[in-house]
Amino acid sequence: MAAEASGFYASRGAVLVPEDLTLADWPGRARRAGLNVLALHPTPGAVADYVHTAGGQGFLASCRNLGLAVEYELHAMGELLPRELFGHYPDLFRMDEQGQRQRDWNLCVHSPAALERVAENALRLAEVLRPTSGRYHLWGDDGRPWCRCPRCRPYADSEQALILENHLLTVLRTVDARCELAHLAYLNTLEPPRQVRPLPGIFLEFAPIARRYDVPLSLREARLNETSPSHGAQLDALDANLEVFGRQSAQVLEYWLDASRFSGWKRPAVKIPWHTDVLAADLDAYAERGIQQVTSFAVWLDAEYVARYGDAPLADYGRQLRTYGPLRQNT
Repeated sequence: MAAEASGFYASRGAVLVPEDLTLADWPGRARRAGLNVLALHPTPGAVADYVHTAGGQGFLASCRNLGLAVEYELHAMGELLPRELFGHYPDLFRMDEQGQRQRDWNLCVHSPAALERVAENALRLAEVLRPTSGRYHLWGDDGRPWCRCPRCRPYADSEQALILENHLLTVLRTVDARCELAHLAYLNTLEPPRQVRPLPGIFLEFAPIARRYDVPLSLREARLNETSPSHGAQLDALDANLEVFGRQSAQVLEYWLDASRFSGWKRPAVKIPWHTDVLAADLDAYAERGIQQVTSFAVWLDAEYVARYGDAPLADYGRQLRTYGPLRQNT
């Protein structure tokens, strides 16, 4: 059964880590809330190990039976270009500001051998973790710098990411003709690429991690802290990215349900500070821009969370997404 799409927000999702599936009925909860996509995170190896277990196979079967699409939102570069290659092939790896090759984080996108190695491993990964929606998410290392070699230096981090994404899209379409590939606008890749154009099939994924959740993103002067960009600056970056990548396929990756983020990524998880009015205003802001694909991290909404705090506000999240627009106004 294909994932059901209805209402203004056609794609309504949540992003989990395998440990969250100690809450065994997650797919059923998602379906009852009106979601139609679940994604697994954070890295290829961790997710592949999980889907090979009996629990992982049960999760995939439940999603299939309930009509939920399954995707994989992955910080992938550390595994697509294995770090142990550095000793023999340092030129595959990024150069730092001091002109030294570094084994940590991302790669040199002007190394044909690096692109070839990453593409080969992406093809192998697609055999194991193939999204049922055709939408792939193979991100760079989490907020980390890209290459500063003489050939890469003129290109911003978002442009280097797009150089790689264009290459991966072309290769992945040899095994999956439906393939679309995310460009993650997030932290150091938030600003839009200007020197590199996306191939058809690259879609924008906007992840405003550096924002407040007690007020809407549309409150332009708000900011998370003194060093973070204002909400207005993040919305301006979103608008500029939409001009480059288009609106029809764009996706928002939010943190409304992310207990791990609200907990500072330290257990035990705190209770999510839920603001129904903030979600409603945020959905308005995204709808005004023509974005119809929305998901949220829902990490650490597991059996321990439910035992400690009761059900998370998944039902309200799904209801607002499902009934957005004229339907919502009549509820």
